[in-house]
Amino acid sequence: MNKLFYPALFHKAEEGGFWVSFPDIPECLTQGDDITQAYEMAVDALGLALTSREEDKQPFPAVSDPTQITPEPDSFLMVIEFDMLAYKKRTGSRAVKKTLSIPEWLNEAAMAMDLNFSQILQEALISKIQA
Repeated sequence: MNKLFYPALFHKAEEGGFWVSFPDIPECLTQGDDITQAYEMAVDALGLALTSREEDKQPFPAVSDPTQITPEPDSFLMVIEFDMLAYKKRTGSRAVKKTLSIPEWLNEAAMAMDLNFSQILQEALISKIQA
């Protein structure tokens, strides 16, 4: 469940630019000076809303059928693609310490080769998660 798709309404702002709302997530609002910035801000706002729900152990809202949403005048519908794994990589890079156990012979061989345990573990975990 890494990629999610939520419909968003882009509303033309009186002062220029766009403000964005999500029919399925009423508390999720954002804005941008132009369509590109509004879209990028919508992706970030969606990320904040969804990760907040995830942290609070709340389910993600059901996704509305975009064909059932009728935009108001001066607004239009776009579907926002959100990649949860990419978002977490970009925003949650704080390092955490982990303790693990490996056989002594493996530790000695890896240390003799001056291998970086953290880097190897990260690469292995990323490979497993993306598989």
